[in-house]
Amino acid sequence: MITKNVYLLSLSAVLLASVYPIYMGAVMLRAYLQDGGIDVADYPSYIIPYTPICIALIVCTALLPLAFRLCKKFTLPTLSALGVALFLGAEIAFEQIAVFASHSSRMNIETWQMLSCFMTPLVRESIWDSLNIRYNASFKIHFYAIAILIVIAVIGVIYGFYKMAHTQNYSRKKPLFAQLISVIIFIGLCILACFTAFYRTGSINLSPLSAVLMTLFFLIFGITAGVYTGTWLYEKQKTLSLIIPSVAAALTTIVMYVGEMVMMNGRLFLRGSGFLFEELGTLPFSIMDIMTILLSGVITYAVLAAIRPKTEKRSDL
Repeated sequence: MITKNVYLLSLSAVLLASVYPIYMGAVMLRAYLQDGGIDVADYPSYIIPYTPICIALIVCTALLPLAFRLCKKFTLPTLSALGVALFLGAEIAFEQIAVFASHSSRMNIETWQMLSCFMTPLVRESIWDSLNIRYNASFKIHFYAIAILIVIAVIGVIYGFYKMAHTQNYSRKKPLFAQLISVIIFIGLCILACFTAFYRTGSINLSPLSAVLMTLFFLIFGITAGVYTGTWLYEKQKTLSLIIPSVAAALTTIVMYVGEMVMMNGRLFLRGSGFLFEELGTLPFSIMDIMTILLSGVITYAVLAAIRPKTEKRSDL
């Protein structure tokens, strides 16, 4: 009964969170079938990637009991692979739809999303008619990484609580709640970025507010990946349960920096002035960038160490 309640609660939560993205996805598809594209005034920023993400999560959550029964210990990797495949399939399909402001001003959604990485919606729309942008697919490095992390992290949380209810083994309750919290914060920041682009103006020089929000986003991105990794290594030896997730967090944060650097043709947004923000010789990273990468690993280590089983802590002394 508990297992059924967890399943129904999870499915209801995913469906509730997906109502608007799915609805707007249907609106977009209708516009595409009728007009061959969607008007810029009707284009909602959260279609890409949130509608494909929601499609993947709804299907995987709905199939959880069946997968749990058929796949046994391979349930999580099976559902994660399915979720990623569904997201990519739906995402690529949506990217083919055109966005247009007039008969002479037209671009596809993936180009629109690329512009969203550089500037706020207000700035982007104010200069729409003068835009002469050549599409650069490199922005997808971190764009897809963000979406895929959301998919596998949410599936991981749902699967974790479902398995815990099924087995009545609550030993992983703490890391699952830590994972849930990190995922919620990360999705919240993603939504904020969707509507504000973290207040970027298209310039490589960021305002203090934009720099703080972007740095926070990079940190939470890495921490979410680290805590996800730590959840499944919980109760293992210290090297496995703490060090590996911390390294995973740092490496994931680096992925964000690499994606930004490729998108910006080898440069990074300037988050401030002074020696802390200057590039280190031939390296594109500044001291502050390196500190951000390391901090994501340190925070991950601290979180997982704080919730580590007390018996295991004593055994390491």
